Amino acid sequence: MIMDPAHGAIGNEEPDLRDVQKNNFADVGGDVQPHQEPRRVNNDPRARQQKGNQARRDRRDVHGWVVLDKPIGMTSTQAVAVLKRLFNAKRAGHAGTLDPLASGGLPIALGEATKTVPFVMDGRKRYQFTVCWGEERDTDDIEGRVTATSDQRPTREAILALLPRFTGVIEQIPPRYSAIKVQGERAYDLARDGEVVELAPRPVEIHHLSLVDQPDNDWAVFEAECGKGTYVRALARDMGRILGTFGHICALRRTLVGPFDETDMIPLDQLEALCDRAASGEGSLADALMPVETALDDIPALAVTRADAARLHRGQAVLLRGRDAPTCSGTVYVTVAGRLLALAEVGNGEIIPKRVFNLTGLTASTGRNERN
Repeated sequence: MIMDPAHGAIGNEEPDLRDVQKNNFADVGGDVQPHQEPRRVNNDPRARQQKGNQARRDRRDVHGWVVLDKPIGMTSTQAVAVLKRLFNAKRAGHAGTLDPLASGGLPIALGEATKTVPFVMDGRKRYQFTVCWGEERDTDDIEGRVTATSDQRPTREAILALLPRFTGVIEQIPPRYSAIKVQGERAYDLARDGEVVELAPRPVEIHHLSLVDQPDNDWAVFEAECGKGTYVRALARDMGRILGTFGHICALRRTLVGPFDETDMIPLDQLEALCDRAASGEGSLADALMPVETALDDIPALAVTRADAARLHRGQAVLLRGRDAPTCSGTVYVTVAGRLLALAEVGNGEIIPKRVFNLTGLTASTGRNERN
């Protein structure tokens, strides 16, 4: 899909300046009618404490993943707040920041799924992005200030010849406006204050990079599949410089995050409609959830007996005995009767639990336990 260059920008998997905006999802009440007495305000701190405790008690245990097709204009933090409210969930978090002007896959973990976030963060990401040639900007995307211009435009042949240089393990200097820490300060904070930020290059891996389209000389559409820590903004910047011009990201969509691809994504309006139907008894929010263990697709599963499960649930190690003892080693996820129990390490003839799951509450519906 080719994105409109005027309506997008780059996101990256680390916290971004634009992703720490204060959420504004407070409920707004109607005006007081003339015949009603004004509502008295209780300023007693104990009353506020009780109200806050009641709100937390009203939230429920919800466990699973929702892969939001994040719309342009919403921060990742805001997206988490919206889903937490829609599901009335106690806990929520996301696996890989998308900037407000980027769209696409934002995996949001609810409840016990938050324990599996690192496995998604460490997975591959795939992006489709549009580069605007002829301008370099201080943020390396369309939101920044123009710092250099060029009348030169790369040919299709020159772009194709360049792509192998940006495939594999390469050295990349992160953008000045990034979450990299410099002497304890975020680089984007220093850049905002006008300080010159010198970031050291670091190795990143780009598994695949291709030219998807070149609608005219000013724009080029690419697809990249990359590992953790890669900045697509920096990729556009560096390609522009080597091609004898300048470049910045003007549109971006994320299509893959770890095990989650576009087939798993659900637009916000569809999710809200599902929640409305569930509230009226016409459906279940469980239909929007993917199982917690979906994030563990690349990890071996190990089934145990109920007796061993009881030990693991108490945090105790289990010895591996007999001819049927598993021969695998390293990290596994443990199941009992087909239900996720724990993340564990197998070694030295025993299973050692590392994270135990308590999936009491709302979980994914049975039909979503099978990937499409």
